[in-house]
Amino acid sequence: MAGLSSRSAIAIHALAMLAHRRGGSLTSAEIADSLESNPVLVRRVLGRLRDADLVWSTEGRAGGWSLARAARDITLYDAYAAVEEGQIFSRYAHPPSRTCEIGRNIGDLLDVEFQSAERALEERLGRTTIAGLLHRILASDSEPGNH
Repeated sequence: MAGLSSRSAIAIHALAMLAHRRGGSLTSAEIADSLESNPVLVRRVLGRLRDADLVWSTEGRAGGWSLARAARDITLYDAYAAVEEGQIFSRYAHPPSRTCEIGRNIGDLLDVEFQSAERALEERLGRTTIAGLLHRILASDSEPGNH
């Protein structure tokens, strides 16, 4: 199984930070500081989000990154789809043996299972907006013992 790369988490983190900024912009360095990550990696992820029309950037001294639409109109699936490539589950690198009873039949059956799991993930991520996630993040931080 290939699984998700860290790009999804970075993208969602960046979008939540931008939503929290409420109309202001952030630099990739500011976002990278929160992630304790490399600004170059963050810029690559932000570039994919820009290509998907989720964020926009302005150049210059007062420049930075901003949301391209309201946080309530961006889902976790939007972020995932902008930065991830291909299928979540890896398929066989080469077909299994056609002479084996298992090898002959497992591929198509696994495809059905994997496609169903991928659809479930897409549906689940599509139910959560960046605004909703940000609300939960801020509520978690205000709980006793989280300071």
